[in-house]
Amino acid sequence: MLFSLALLFLIGMLFGKIFEKLKLPKLVGMLITGIILGPYLLNLLDEKILAISPELRRIALIIILLRAGLNLDIKDLKKAGRPAALLCFLPASIEIIGMMIFAPKIFGVSIIEAAIMGAVVAAVSPAVVVPRMLNLMDRNIGKEKAIPQMIMAGASVDDIFVIVLFTAFLGMEKGGTFEASKLIEIPSSIIVGIIVGIIIGYLLSISFKKYHLRDTGKVIILLSIAFILVTIEDSITGNIGFSGLLAIMAIGATMKIKLTIASERLSLKFSKLWYGAEILLFVLVGAEVNIGYALKAGTKAILLIFIVMCFRMLGVFLSVFKTKLNNREKLFTAFAYMPKATVQAAIGGIPLAMGLACGDMVLTVAVLAILITAPLGAFLIDRYTGLLID
Repeated sequence: MLFSLALLFLIGMLFGKIFEKLKLPKLVGMLITGIILGPYLLNLLDEKILAISPELRRIALIIILLRAGLNLDIKDLKKAGRPAALLCFLPASIEIIGMMIFAPKIFGVSIIEAAIMGAVVAAVSPAVVVPRMLNLMDRNIGKEKAIPQMIMAGASVDDIFVIVLFTAFLGMEKGGTFEASKLIEIPSSIIVGIIVGIIIGYLLSISFKKYHLRDTGKVIILLSIAFILVTIEDSITGNIGFSGLLAIMAIGATMKIKLTIASERLSLKFSKLWYGAEILLFVLVGAEVNIGYALKAGTKAILLIFIVMCFRMLGVFLSVFKTKLNNREKLFTAFAYMPKATVQAAIGGIPLAMGLACGDMVLTVAVLAILITAPLGAFLIDRYTGLLID
């Protein structure tokens, strides 16, 4: 396992640097590293690492969400108002509708199978988007209209929304019935997650003020609490949901208010952790890619992904319609809502594991969505940051 970790980090860093030199997002190099080292090509990664890959990827996601929360200024976010709320669900909803219209025509799948595929593909990737929005905030780009904060918050809630829809569509496909009560999980997950995060963040702020503790110790405490929260989220059943990931962001945002100076130092600590976590995340996502599935789907799957991407961009433009954002800023927001990676890697294989007839196709489209939109979205964000500069 140790040798595999060494390969993962060293080659991932190397390929990341090579792609940076080529003026391409380094995550493309990391994804390719995973594909090469993974079980479908050279098979150089220990099975033990692949077995715990979902947990390792989740740790990486927790790190970036904690960093995002510690940088999220609620006052700035309030400036965004209505579009921030619409970005949480409207682009994903319209993208799923696009998939339900075109997937049956292109692949001959049923409407429910298309809905499952759409729910998998529709999630935006915080792991790609959040670091770039944090970078813009550090450079004071787009902060006046709270554009990075709006995108960052919307992308996080977007994931919760589509995962709940994915679960509901799966139940409908497997059992033949749709439980409308499942949709209650969407608002309850958001509300409960935010409330729990605010309470914990407030209590931690009081404790950190009262008891002296090194920043490294605070980082360990925050990570431990985050691990507990996502574990609780996994164990909760019933119609009342809870989003551990959203609670994690709320903890950081609350500490940003209560411990402004300390939160800045902690954010720097998490940015250093993210350097390694980023490699781990994208190399392991790449290792999930089955080249055989991708080749089978061919140009039809690629065409479908670009079609639903247009639907997603329409959803973004509708979300920011009649706002203070100018046309360049609206276009940048649409670019920022393109990348897909983490959720697709996490849930793309579930229909196949459940033995559903659409399993192979869902996994194939999920994999191709990662390979196409993660590098393309990251490239467009990096390349057209100037759209936010007057």
